[in-house]
Amino acid sequence: MTVVNTFAHIADVHLGENHNPAIKKLEIETFSKTLDICIERKVDFILICGDLFHVPIPDLEVVKEAVTKMRKVKELGIPIYAIYGSHDYTPTGTSIIDLIESSGVLVKIARGKVDDDKLKLDFVQDEKTRAKLVGINARKMGLESKYYEILDRESLEQEEGFKVFAFHSGLDEFKPHHLRLMETIAISLFPKDFDYYAGGHIHKRSENSLPGYEKVVFPGALTGYGRDLEDTSKGEKRGFYIVNFTDKLENVEFVENKPVESIYYEYDPTGKSSVQVQTELKENLAQLDVAGKIIVLKVSGELSGGKISDIGFPSLVEELRQRGAIDIHLNKHGLKSKEYTAIATAGEESTAIESRIFKENIGEVKVSVEALQNESGLRISNELLEILRVGKQENETKESYERRLREHALEVLGAKKVIDG
Repeated sequence: MTVVNTFAHIADVHLGENHNPAIKKLEIETFSKTLDICIERKVDFILICGDLFHVPIPDLEVVKEAVTKMRKVKELGIPIYAIYGSHDYTPTGTSIIDLIESSGVLVKIARGKVDDDKLKLDFVQDEKTRAKLVGINARKMGLESKYYEILDRESLEQEEGFKVFAFHSGLDEFKPHHLRLMETIAISLFPKDFDYYAGGHIHKRSENSLPGYEKVVFPGALTGYGRDLEDTSKGEKRGFYIVNFTDKLENVEFVENKPVESIYYEYDPTGKSSVQVQTELKENLAQLDVAGKIIVLKVSGELSGGKISDIGFPSLVEELRQRGAIDIHLNKHGLKSKEYTAIATAGEESTAIESRIFKENIGEVKVSVEALQNESGLRISNELLEILRVGKQENETKESYERRLREHALEVLGAKKVIDG
């Protein structure tokens, strides 16, 4: 009788992303519930494909809770394997993932060295199932592409057995439209004919296939943040995959793990004044049952009169919070005002327009650093815009351009002196 083995494929947990205590608790509870499902389903091992935490050195309380749960899983005989995600990576190579591995709770599977200008990776074999795991760690801004360019694919392809390739990168061939400007890599840089390609980094779930790469899976973000919350509130499912295999892939199953109820509310203010919008939004939001839910409020359109700052979004958000909403995600990127459009046609210099807009809206921005407030904040904002106006120079590499922007920005913010000592 053929034994069917199973493993769980998880990615983009982003523990500690949100500073809201209720959401921080929700993130760890969702992760904990995911591991409980893995135990119930009797998986043989768990594979985490990057971004277990949102930052390389996260809040220690979050780390403690996550490690406590993972240790219980390991004590039940279920090993946990992992690779770095872009949020786990640090240039120094010191990440909480390394510390957790040193405690014996998980095993990193991105192993190898560069020899004769070729990156030679070593497989990690799961003791129980004999599955062979290998992967490449992510870096910031897609810089892991350099690893793929020098990867010794041939030796990986020649290895026999059930093979899993773990990665944390976007792929040219399977890039979601809203991420079309993201740095991605070509799947042709992957070794061919692995049984399963376990992805991370893309927060939208997908199962993909191409000749030579028959099963390429992104489980999506486990909880998500930012745009993810909007997608979730519109019905996108969150969860992870359970993979069944023998000496070959048998099937994959998406397991939904709904983190919390959410409400998506979209409002179009076109043709209305800021005063009308303030009144209508207040009345409409009052009709929603928001207690214990995440609220995604999207306001997109053009005001007929008044300034955007007149709407008083902070007070609307606070009212929702007072009524029991556990978090409010406000998206007003598509909100415009005819008053600003009129300014642009009045012959005023663009820099003056920018200064006026900054001055009128800087009060909406909550900052704790005194230097970024009021007139000082206005000056810094304008100086940062001037830096961004200087485009990439001819023959200047992307890395050099970004380094130059970063250094100039640090000078404006007064941070370079601190860093340089």
